[in-house]
Amino acid sequence: MTATMRPSPSGCPACAAAPAAEQLAERAPAPQAQIALSLPTIHCSACITKIEKALNAHPGVKSARVNLTLKRASIEAAPEVTAPELKALVESLGYEAHELDPGTLSATATDRAGRELLMRLAVAGFAMMNVMLLSISVWSGAEGPTRDLFHWISAAIALPAIAFSGQPFFRNAAAALKNRQLNMDVPITLAIVLAVVTSLWETSLSGKHAYFDAAIALTFFLLAGRYLDHRTRAIARSAAEELTALEVPRAWRVTDAGEEQVSVSDLAAGELIRVRPGGRMPVDGEIVEGTSEIDRSLLTGETVPVFAGQGQAVSAGEVNLTGPLTVRATAVGADTSLHRMADLVAVAESGRSRYTSLADKAAKLYAPGVHLLSAVAFAGWYLYTWDLRTALNIAAAVLIITCPCALGLAVPAVTTAASGRLFRRGMLIKHETALERLAQVDTVVFDKTGTLTAGTPELTNLDDLPRGDAEVALALAEGSSHPLAQAVARAARDAGIAPAPVRAVTEVPGYGTKGTLDGREVRLGRASWVGADGTAQTATWLACGDRPPRALTFTDRLRDGAEEAVQALQDAGKSVYLMSGDSTPAVEALARRLGIAHWMAEALPADKAARVQAMAEDGRRVLMVGDGLNDTAALAAAHVSISPASALDAARVASDIVLLGGDLSPIAAACRTARAATRRIRENFRIATVYNIVAVPLAVAGLATPLIAALAMSASSITVSLNALRLR
Repeated sequence: MTATMRPSPSGCPACAAAPAAEQLAERAPAPQAQIALSLPTIHCSACITKIEKALNAHPGVKSARVNLTLKRASIEAAPEVTAPELKALVESLGYEAHELDPGTLSATATDRAGRELLMRLAVAGFAMMNVMLLSISVWSGAEGPTRDLFHWISAAIALPAIAFSGQPFFRNAAAALKNRQLNMDVPITLAIVLAVVTSLWETSLSGKHAYFDAAIALTFFLLAGRYLDHRTRAIARSAAEELTALEVPRAWRVTDAGEEQVSVSDLAAGELIRVRPGGRMPVDGEIVEGTSEIDRSLLTGETVPVFAGQGQAVSAGEVNLTGPLTVRATAVGADTSLHRMADLVAVAESGRSRYTSLADKAAKLYAPGVHLLSAVAFAGWYLYTWDLRTALNIAAAVLIITCPCALGLAVPAVTTAASGRLFRRGMLIKHETALERLAQVDTVVFDKTGTLTAGTPELTNLDDLPRGDAEVALALAEGSSHPLAQAVARAARDAGIAPAPVRAVTEVPGYGTKGTLDGREVRLGRASWVGADGTAQTATWLACGDRPPRALTFTDRLRDGAEEAVQALQDAGKSVYLMSGDSTPAVEALARRLGIAHWMAEALPADKAARVQAMAEDGRRVLMVGDGLNDTAALAAAHVSISPASALDAARVASDIVLLGGDLSPIAAACRTARAATRRIRENFRIATVYNIVAVPLAVAGLATPLIAALAMSASSITVSLNALRLR
């Protein structure tokens, strides 16, 4: 006889659920890595297809999608897949790629303000179309109860739509009045409110005219201008945040248990940090172990790497080149050298903040003038007719017909068109007044390393080397990650040279590489290490056995478009200066090569900022182009500034315009576009002025019916928008 065993109920629900949870955990998908890459050079659907196909074929990649508008790849992959290997894969296809921090991007992905404006614009547009349809019947001659019915239906549609859609203007106007100031939103709000109140009064008295259509049309067109302005800035902000995400803030902290990767914000003074070859110093500190060479070009402008050994101080932002280093942190976060120039930058930016835009100048003149004109019209008609209703109607008509609808579109329509044109050429406008200031530039100041030059050396005397020595140099250079060694390898490979059969190639961090060939020791590296007398010129030395060492000399490679940009700016009548923290021979040689008559070498950050400020005091409008920490204060002090996408984050933040690609030639074109944009803005202001000269007498004379007001507003807004589109 067998007994049937019944499952006994568990007294703990969690225990009962445990087996099911384990089964779910077994079936749950493994965690995936979210990787984002910036792809600034893609331009068509063929680029997308090629990159997506290669990424999706890579082992471990679950999915890869490329967004052409954002020029960005979003990748889901297995945890063992790393961003550097995918970056290398994309670069092997011939495209530029940069790693992005997905956390930084996801934190700024939403655009609530833009969605809110777009929603209010859609509501205003829908309501405007319906009210205009009703108004056609009134304009066609509807009389009596029919006209009143259409007016009340128009009120029922327009009032809630205006109350919802006009909130951006109402809030700004209330804030300005609270501070006892006037801005462009004050006459806008007054015109809308007075139009609605007058229309309700007229409708309740069975009057012939109501301004519901004009009020909602005014709200729609002004919201269109506000949305255009917002989109221009949002695109700039989004791209600027993407550029910020290029610097992924991670570091390797050394503990008793080994090394662990942590956020830079978690580091503290006194801790040990391991900096691998190719890594950037995350803190200020002192080397306690290892030898290498340090690239300080972004901080000081020096192109030649300096030796780094035990006991030497290093600064955040410097790049470790050849050997692993252990650094004891002495300053982290806001206390590092990357932040020491904050006071200089703040002082420099105060001068730029005093710039008054064309729109602000127009608002200061326009707002009080419109209010005064409406008040005079009201008083004059009331004294002439002693009819409050007539006087109020005419005052409302004056406010509506003179309301700055065209002025509200004048600047954003142009800046949107101009910013789009420059973005397609690889330039990102970050600041709303940057175009106006760029149009005024008469002096251009360039940094050297990383700006006019690519910051990468170029071998100059390969043809002077015997073939055998070039083959040995290539074999040794391929065993090093030093910039000079990489330049040797690149030049030799391009010349069709094959490496010599050098054996036991090893790198001695901080000194160079060595190996053996036919029983002889061969070396490539520092002059003192190979037994040579160093020269002031940038060079590495090749020693083959007992033969005298040979110098391999270098020059800093020009950035693409550097010569064209300098020549075009000079042809346009602008003075061009070169200011650098690099050595005098290097700066002088580059200035002579580019035909720049005015140059300054070995300049400290404060020297650059002081020189730019002195130029401004002499009445010059300076455009500063730079990329390093030593340029940050000068970028902020300049009338307008540009930095490459490869610049330090601090330099990009201080600049008004970011050069997305590696080519400098668009700078001169940007100056021409800026002048054209400023001309369009001034033309739009003149169009608005002419419109007011024609329309205001009609309104003051009492001839501006709601139909005339609505048509006049629409005509001026469309004219301004079409004029702006000429920039495209």
